[in-house]
Parts: sequence; structure tokens; C-alpha cells
Amino acid sequence: MKMNFDRLEIRNPEKREADDFRALRALLKASKSKAPALARQLRGIDISRLKDRASLATVPVFRKSDLLALQKARPPFAGFAATKTGALRRLLMSPGPILDPEGYGLDWWGTGRAMFAAGFRRGDVVLNTFSYHFTPGGVLFESGAHALGCAVIPAGPGQTEQQLDAITAFSPNAYAGTPDFLKILIEKAEEAGRPATSIKKALVSGAAFPPSLKDWVTAKGISACQSYATADLGTVAYESLGQPGLIINEGLIVEIVKPGTNDPVPDGEVGEIVVTRLNADYPLLRFGTGDLSKILPGLSPCGRTNKRLAGWMGRADQRTKVKGMFVDPAQIDAIAKAHAGLGRLRLVVTRVNEQDQMTLRAESADSSAGLVEKIGNSLQVLTKLKGVVEIVKPGSLPNDGKVIADERPIG
Repeated sequence: MKMNFDRLEIRNPEKREADDFRALRALLKASKSKAPALARQLRGIDISRLKDRASLATVPVFRKSDLLALQKARPPFAGFAATKTGALRRLLMSPGPILDPEGYGLDWWGTGRAMFAAGFRRGDVVLNTFSYHFTPGGVLFESGAHALGCAVIPAGPGQTEQQLDAITAFSPNAYAGTPDFLKILIEKAEEAGRPATSIKKALVSGAAFPPSLKDWVTAKGISACQSYATADLGTVAYESLGQPGLIINEGLIVEIVKPGTNDPVPDGEVGEIVVTRLNADYPLLRFGTGDLSKILPGLSPCGRTNKRLAGWMGRADQRTKVKGMFVDPAQIDAIAKAHAGLGRLRLVVTRVNEQDQMTLRAESADSSAGLVEKIGNSLQVLTKLKGVVEIVKPGSLPNDGKVIADERPIG
């Protein structure tokens, strides 16, 4: 029985790294003249020197949070697409609206690999409940199913009565959609006396899939895996059956950086997911997703050799307004860089006597009044706001990627 989608999944990690950076250099050289926004991002960068992650980190991160304004200024794709609009396969819109291209090619979104890892095989019938209306979700998963040789029911979300009719008529053995809608379908089918027992496998995405829900789905006789995908990047990472963590997809270089900065963090530290996509139509370079995660140690027991993400761990955009002024994670990172020997920093924003108050907690073995004063001065210079500084023991702040914690009451 075929155990892998292809041999790329089981490459020696060092070979993968060398292959990916070789492909990156070729891609950037070919795309730079076609994608003016990419050329601006590469200003001052010698492409021939991009041979490893350290050199890649010299390229500024381009964040999704900036994409809407850039696309409005230069529609449709802000100058990041290397293929002319009329030569693309589909022109899509995500909420925002963010405009997304799809090019030609087998499994353009990289979802077939995730479906294979979830147990999907040629001849399966897939009930695809992701939306086909403007957004990429439906075609993202359909293209992966077709890459495997599966038949697809293009159901989209909602309309549970029609969904049950389709399940009765076609007996799909596989499901693609959000995990919560899978639960709704199963419950509605049971209430109607039309149990959806044909469905035996699922690839879910787009919503949380906690252990309690996974156990519930498993109890219904369905083996389910989750994937992490975005409309800009396609499938970024995916589970394999019964194995922990989400394996990073091929054709991507994934970094974890300090929120709001360009700086990679060590494996195991929580930070923002930044992705470089090796795609000739839409060659996104150091694209900051705004999502938090961390790299898990070791490799997956399934035999795939790429790094693994811990899964989605929240949002990285912690920019917060205090006393009418925005405070950004990058400002807190600048404080850390200004004072040698500091560990993690966390700015806690509270409300005291009907006024905003900032407390900067900094890990350090030095708790002297002199250091407290210096950090306090840096905080005021960088944020234009006064705050309290607390020195805490090294390693005592949570490893959750949170740089700014807004603890003010809501309402």
C-alpha cells in the first residue's frame, strides 16, 4: 500500500532545506521583474545570497494585515502576483475583501498531500462543504481531492436537508469542511432517521477541533484529521492519522518570528507564523499570517520528515490602544534589544481608577533599581507613555507568544 503522497515528504531534512532555497532563488530571479511589490520587498537584497534561514531573515516580513490596503491601492493583487490576471484560472475573494488568485496546475493549493495523510484515496467520494461562493475554500479542497482521483460533491455549507439528500444519493465516504458542521450534519442525519454512516474519514479546517469534538467524531466511526490553510497560501500544515502536530507542507518555507518583528525565534518558542510560498503564480515571500504557533521537537512518527507546527495558538496582532495611543509588539521588542540579558517581556494593560495603566514585566537575573529605571525610560521613549516596570525571574513568563496582554474589562 502506498504510504506517502510522493517521495518529497520523506526527503532528508537537510536535502529539503537545500532544495527549497535553490528553488527560492530561481523563483525570485524569475518573478522579480513581473511582481513590482516583490521587487520592492527585495530592495537591497542579493538574491544569490539567500541560501539559508539566516539570510532569509534579512528580508522584511510582509504581513497579511497590510494586504487589504495595498490591494485597494493597486488592484487586484497589489503587485505580488507574477502571472497576469487574465492568465490565471480563478479570481477569488475572501472576507475583507482580500483578493486571491488561483493558477493552473495539479493541486495548486497543496491540499492533496493533506487529504492523503488523512486517509483519502483514489475512488473516494468526498462531500465538500467548504464554500464555493467567491472564497477559495471550496476549490482549495476540491483541487486536492481531484489530485488524488476522488469524486467530489460540491455541497458548500448549510442547506442540511439537501446535504442529507446528497449523502443518501451518493454515499460519500469522506468529508471536507469545518469540524462543527460535520457534527451538525451527523446530528441532523440521526434526527431525520437517515444516519450518515457512509462517511468514514474527514479532513477538517477553518475552526477549532478540540479533543472533545475529535473524540465525539471518532465515536461516530469517523477518522478525522485537521489542516491549517489560508486563502493566500493554500494548505500550510496538516495532521497525519493518529500522529501529533501538523506537518508543514512541501513547497513552503515556514518560520516562527517574534510578533510584530522580522526576527525568527528558536524552535519551541511561540511566535507568528511566517511563510514563503514557492509558487510561480503568487510567490509570497516572508508572508506574515498573523497566526501564532510553535515548532514541535523531532519528526512525526508517520515517517514524513518536515517540521511540525503545534497548531493554531491564537493571533499575533496584539497592537493595543492605551490612553489614546497605539502600543505595538515591535516597540516592546525594541526594549528587549536595548537592554542585554533580558528574557521574555510582557506588557500588561489594566484599568485602575478609571485610567489605563501599563505594567511591563521583564525576565532578568538583575533586579536592580538601576535596570528598572533604564527599562522604564525606554518604555516611555518608545511608546510615549509612562508605565510600571516589574522584574521577574527568568523563565517565569508564559511561552504563549503574547507580548501585550490587554486585561482591561470589556464594556
